[in-house]
Amino acid sequence: MFNTTLQCTAIVCTSLFAGGIFVFPLLAPALMEYLKLSQPQLSLIALAGMAGQYPFSSIVGKLIDRYGPRVCSFLAAIMFSAAFGLSALEVSLYTEHPELPNTAVAKRLAVYFAIAGLGTVLSYFSFVFSATKTFTNYLTVASGITMSLFGLSPLFLSYVAGKFFTDNSTGSLDVTHFLQFLAISAGVVHLVGACALTVPSTNTNTSPPSSTPESGGTLSERSRLLDREDSPDSTCDPRDNSALQLLWDFHFWLLGLYMVIILGVCEMIMSNIGTIVMSLPSRMTGTLVSKGEQAASLQVKILSISNTVSRLLVGPLADFVSPVFSYQHLEGFTTIRKHRMSRMGFLSGAASLLAATSAWMVLDVQTRHDVWLLSVGTGITYGAVFTVLPGVTCSIWGIRNLARNFGIITYSPFIGTTFYSYVYALTVAQHSPEGAACQGKICWERTFYFCLGSCLAALAITAILWRDWSGRT
Repeated sequence: MFNTTLQCTAIVCTSLFAGGIFVFPLLAPALMEYLKLSQPQLSLIALAGMAGQYPFSSIVGKLIDRYGPRVCSFLAAIMFSAAFGLSALEVSLYTEHPELPNTAVAKRLAVYFAIAGLGTVLSYFSFVFSATKTFTNYLTVASGITMSLFGLSPLFLSYVAGKFFTDNSTGSLDVTHFLQFLAISAGVVHLVGACALTVPSTNTNTSPPSSTPESGGTLSERSRLLDREDSPDSTCDPRDNSALQLLWDFHFWLLGLYMVIILGVCEMIMSNIGTIVMSLPSRMTGTLVSKGEQAASLQVKILSISNTVSRLLVGPLADFVSPVFSYQHLEGFTTIRKHRMSRMGFLSGAASLLAATSAWMVLDVQTRHDVWLLSVGTGITYGAVFTVLPGVTCSIWGIRNLARNFGIITYSPFIGTTFYSYVYALTVAQHSPEGAACQGKICWERTFYFCLGSCLAALAITAILWRDWSGRT
């Protein structure tokens, strides 16, 4: 009992301090003001932080499957301390010596935020799979709660930034000291997590069997949807395939393309929500708010709350209506509760919501006060997809290599984030006056038209997967 309590406490603490890269919209206005960085340079830094999560995700997943979450939490402590500490040093040196070329500063900050992105995926995998591999009977609830805590991280860190590192009279953020705080706090918390985060030994027979004719129970219409293994000596889950076999699965690539689109669009918005807000007038008269940092901070908080609420609601709902399929020797594929609908319904709903949000941006948004719906739609979509994804992955490809398979799939948003972020940055650059920030809806209107079409394509992909995976998710 004590170990479980300690583990849960470590999960809460590491998840709350893992989202440092997601508060970049708070840093962007100050970096633009003090370091004179351009929008493409800010987009490069934000992209590095978001994209840095993904290149090693399959390797991190393999570490989790083989060695458990402690190693990853320890590595995350090193990455966070180094990345945010060096970033703080870089900002302080430039403010003392403004004659330094800011191009070199921007490139170094991009490298540091890429390191922080790697720390984020190390942390994320450590607490998510510590929970899901411990509480396998309620896998989506476990992933939903831990991911919702992770979704709260930007809100929590934004509150800390506003409370302790912001000048109340000017609304300006003390970037240097805030980055130093992130370096120390995230490092210490993840070192503690390296001692407390555990998982039980891997066992494919982790869920209690559902009722079957052989046991005299009542068989529900969906409690066993695939034929059981005929060989009495077969104890291995037939879904436990190698990485090469996974890559030969056409449906894996379809799911990956869905992730490229939906999570790529979401993370592009999350990285640039601050500049999107600041490009718009505060009212229809066209006047601008002097404290752009506060407007950006509000959108970060809305995103974080929406993300969190989505994960908290979708997790239990998905486990209730779409319980994960587990493999039982002599039982076949079973669920512990009645299976009522496919998890693809949640992914279809997420694609539809993001399409509607993109349509709202190009059709109705006129002022900063209208952007809240973008933050809400993005947060709900992002939270729902990441909450449902481990359950989909587990139902289709098994739990033994769940972290590895999840890590491979998360290469997809790495591609999507890079692609959509550059679409956004190039569109802004085309409409930016020489030496000035872009103003007006024209800065990003074409980007959201493109996002709208992409999300409709993702919706079509979910229809194909829903049909082909009928009775399996």
